[in-house]
Amino acid sequence: MKETNYIGRWLRDWYRIFVGELKLIFKDSGVMVIFFVGGLLYPVLYNLIYMNGTVDEMPVAVVDLSGGSYSRRYIQKVDATRECEVLTYCASLEEAKQLMQRQVVHGVIYIPADFDHKIVRGEQGVISTYADMSSFLYYKCLTMGTSLTMLDEMHTIQTERYTAAGLDGQSASQLVQPVLSDEEMPYNRPFSYTIFFISAALLLVIQQTMFYGGSLLAGTLREQNRSFASLPRQLQGLGVGRVVLGRGAAYLSIYLVTGTLIALLIPWLFRLPQHAFWGDVMVLLVFYILDCIFFTFTWSTLIWKRETVFVLFLSVSPMCLFLTGFSWPMTAIPAFWQKVALLFPSTFGCRAFINLNTAGCTLQGIAPEIQAMTIQTVVYYFLSCAAVFVENKVTEHRARLEALRSRVDQHFGLPTGEEARQIIAGE
Repeated sequence: MKETNYIGRWLRDWYRIFVGELKLIFKDSGVMVIFFVGGLLYPVLYNLIYMNGTVDEMPVAVVDLSGGSYSRRYIQKVDATRECEVLTYCASLEEAKQLMQRQVVHGVIYIPADFDHKIVRGEQGVISTYADMSSFLYYKCLTMGTSLTMLDEMHTIQTERYTAAGLDGQSASQLVQPVLSDEEMPYNRPFSYTIFFISAALLLVIQQTMFYGGSLLAGTLREQNRSFASLPRQLQGLGVGRVVLGRGAAYLSIYLVTGTLIALLIPWLFRLPQHAFWGDVMVLLVFYILDCIFFTFTWSTLIWKRETVFVLFLSVSPMCLFLTGFSWPMTAIPAFWQKVALLFPSTFGCRAFINLNTAGCTLQGIAPEIQAMTIQTVVYYFLSCAAVFVENKVTEHRARLEALRSRVDQHFGLPTGEEARQIIAGE
């Protein structure tokens, strides 16, 4: 009977905390904006900004001081690529620079006067390129267009030299390229920056909006001398698990809806790759959202002011994004930052989502990431419970000190409360 009563009381306490947390969330307009407007607006905004994930036929200017057959053939090949379009020829680099400053062209190809002479003498010719760095896509297009053309031109020149030495065309081609290779990018065929970036950003939005919203709510309550750690008296310090799980259920109910829209609807709406079964994506979301919830509860303990959240937004979000390894191999990231990356759920959640949804992996393939998120969830759960317990004790101790000080002031006839405030303010 006692066991049944305990379970019933536990469930009633849990439900009361769950409902109370939902009321706090829906009463705070700032949290509502972050959870719902930000959580859904950011993925849409990112996709609209990067909707054109590729830049084709980027206008470039050519400064050809050589004027020979090799330089002309090279420029013709560059103009034939998908990435670049030779818009104009300039007599000097200064003239091309002015065109770039006026945004007429977004790249410059500079061929020095001795380029053809060096090629004829069997020496190394040098071509310089200058890209408009106002956009990464401009740099990508110019680099890819000129580099791929340079590789093709090298094969052509080598073949011509072997042919001039007396070899037939087939033998010369085999010497130049003994092993035929074909480049294939199955998961991002158009080499689109949208597919490259958005796949990592979508799940990062879940972690960041939850952390900022939860921390904003925590900081607000602490400014008002209230706290999540103030346990009800009937729990007597033994209800930490109920507080953490009750609050967590409120966040889970909200972010299961938001996360589903972000991970399933947004990619479908903007025609991003969706190679995973929707059930597998939902399994990943449950593990990831639970991890983010207890991550938020643990680190929001350090937030005591509402405005602190906005300072963190500028510094933490870019760091979390790059630590996922979406733009730089994890093996090339310094060991210190690899250890820092282990603190964030996004490190494993974003990798798992990219492998699952973009590359068509299975749940077995992302098992290491799910295991890592499970470990994080357990660790952060106990840390958040410990944080609630410690803060509850500190809050109770402060309340006892305040009550003692009030009794002492009353005993000696000293002003207290509003009266003391008016005296200090000179009223």
